[in-house]
Amino acid sequence: MTNIRQSTMNVIPSAAKNLSISPLPFLRALRATSATFAFFLCLSLTPALHAQPPKSNGKISGAATYALTKQLLAVAPKRFYGSPGHAAAEAFIRDHFAAEDKDHRLEIDSFSASTPAGQQSLRNIIVKFPSANPAKKDGIIVLGSHYETNYPLKDINFVGANDGACTTALLIEFGQYFRAHPPQGYSIWIVFFDGEEAVKEWSASDSLYGSRHLSAKWSQDGILGHIKAFLLADMIGDKNLDIDLDGNSDPSLVDLLKVAAKNTGHPAALSNDNTPMEDDTLPFHKRGVPVLDVIDYDYGPMDDRTGDHAYHHTVQDTIDKISPQSLQTSADLFMELIALINQR
Repeated sequence: MTNIRQSTMNVIPSAAKNLSISPLPFLRALRATSATFAFFLCLSLTPALHAQPPKSNGKISGAATYALTKQLLAVAPKRFYGSPGHAAAEAFIRDHFAAEDKDHRLEIDSFSASTPAGQQSLRNIIVKFPSANPAKKDGIIVLGSHYETNYPLKDINFVGANDGACTTALLIEFGQYFRAHPPQGYSIWIVFFDGEEAVKEWSASDSLYGSRHLSAKWSQDGILGHIKAFLLADMIGDKNLDIDLDGNSDPSLVDLLKVAAKNTGHPAALSNDNTPMEDDTLPFHKRGVPVLDVIDYDYGPMDDRTGDHAYHHTVQDTIDKISPQSLQTSADLFMELIALINQR
């Protein structure tokens, strides 16, 4: 994906995130006056000073999503078109939806794309979970993420832990949940997009290959009119989670994201940045589908040499830059968004 500020190189530095004040100067002062008091104060603070495991919403586990991300990276660290890792990633996704494949609810949307590197064979993977109450809720909520890695970075050790891998794992976790708990509201369709990244340099014709293809296909098939919302997950495993309020997303869904953050106790996970994003939501947005890009573009400190964030599209996008806590927050937000959309 890209955004307007990156493509114009008019970089807006973001504020520092998750700042905290160290208790050490305070404890030293207490020691100077009362060693005993300081000792017991330290004991009382000890649990808060240790990282706590993320609290699951009882539906999707951030810790399980993090573990699944590790598994995907072990099987398919580099997932650019035509690579063994790309094929391994597809197999990884399909293996986790064997039951849906057997029931003909898994669809492989294969197509050929003309790219600066020649014709590429690409595949979107779609998994469908029908509503248990179709008479009451006749419509579709689409959950999406891209799963491939950046083609221009194929010759370096770029694995895209945050950019593609963790959100692929998150969607798999959603699928496992809806397999056990069929949607009581709108049907849930999960889409693993291929070809989000540019092959040479981001442009209208060199990017978003999978979403451009699928939005056109679904337009011809009449499916777009049944989509109540398309929620995209992108780069939201970042340890310093700071989700943008995308200017290219449907304003009512952006407002719903704010409500979801408040309802789940995660208002601090949202930023005030409303820079328009060019992401897999864009082709659907242009065709009138209500879309929401749930993305944290500010990934790492700003690198003045590149005009981009240091972990974005670099070898530094590794598993240590994401966290179970952020994945839990993201899972909570998505589950609440789905509930809120079903209530409308």
